[in-house]
Amino acid sequence: MMRAMTNNDWMKVRADFPILDQQVNGKPLIYFDNAASSQKPRAVIAALAHYYEHDNANVHRGLHELSSRATDAFEGARMKVAKYLGASQTEEIIFTRGTTEAINLVANTWGVRNLRADDVILLTEMEHHSNLVPWQLLAERTGAKLRFVPVVDDGTLAFEPALLDGVKLFSFVHISNSLGTINPAAELCRAARATGVVTLVDGAQSSGHLPVNVREMGCDFYAFSGHKMCAPTGIGALWGRMELLQEMPPWHGGGEMIVSVTYERATYKQPPHKFEAGTPNIAGAVGLGAAVDYLENIGRSEIFAHDSELAALAVARLGEIPGIRVLGPSGQRGALAAFHAGWAHPHDLTTYANEHGLALRGGHHCTQPLMRKLRLPGTTRASFYFYNTTGEVERMAEILRAARKFFDR
Repeated sequence: MMRAMTNNDWMKVRADFPILDQQVNGKPLIYFDNAASSQKPRAVIAALAHYYEHDNANVHRGLHELSSRATDAFEGARMKVAKYLGASQTEEIIFTRGTTEAINLVANTWGVRNLRADDVILLTEMEHHSNLVPWQLLAERTGAKLRFVPVVDDGTLAFEPALLDGVKLFSFVHISNSLGTINPAAELCRAARATGVVTLVDGAQSSGHLPVNVREMGCDFYAFSGHKMCAPTGIGALWGRMELLQEMPPWHGGGEMIVSVTYERATYKQPPHKFEAGTPNIAGAVGLGAAVDYLENIGRSEIFAHDSELAALAVARLGEIPGIRVLGPSGQRGALAAFHAGWAHPHDLTTYANEHGLALRGGHHCTQPLMRKLRLPGTTRASFYFYNTTGEVERMAEILRAARKFFDR
């Protein structure tokens, strides 16, 4: 049994991230923009450097030593991701540029093949644009209709099984990037499966923050991005049930995904290679594999507990500042606290925070429909990761209290 992490342990982990040891505008950097992109530990940076310095070559196609090494590293990363997600087969992991591309892949393959006019795609009112716009495009293309699970005042979903009537696909976010809500993914997937509805889970905010096992979750597809879990940008993955992947047509055409090509037609490889046309992001996959190793060494349950502590403290401190409304559930939440300050626009507030070394994010967070529903121009978001500290949360509260005095005068 893994022992509980102590404060000293977390400080040692923090030391693995060289970017955090700097000042911004003469103040120690406090990086609270992790929901947009996390920082990278030395282990991931070293893996990238080693690949480029020693193994750089194209994968699968070459018989020389460097190509063999690159292929081993690339496919080894796929094996690590499969184990990380609890996949039944390594071949169920398709490398993509991230969550956005993974969702678009499903929409343009499974969606095009299976959806017809008047079929229903069920989403939620808290979806990121990346889990909304692809389905809007598909609906325009096929004549399918969109339906939404409402978000209620406490930031949770008002889900009822009746919403699944006539639905072919239910795609929903695991952890909301705007509210911090942790949706009951296994429960939602179970309800969908009982009526034959295919499910896709947007795991952009969950894959690096809590234990994820796609078989236990019961979803049909799970998409995530590496850059939100200590890996490089431009790499992520789609997990899909093999029986679905085998039936889906390719999305992109080109080299590497074919068995045979004539001037008239082509035959395609089995998954995952059927969906990975062209030269992939080899270095990104290597970095993702290194990030998986790093996170597994810490333990995702430990990370989730630490993140939850920071989020709870942030909600408590924000609640002490007059004029601030914290969005999302009052109980356990993901590693973020989004809030609206009645005395400052989110962009003005994040600019003020930056002058004090505090990196926040202000705006609609790619959830414009949700912001309209909440009648807000946007929010300010503080998002945390395991290398952040309670002391940084306390410092954020001090900066925001000073901001109130500055703006509300």
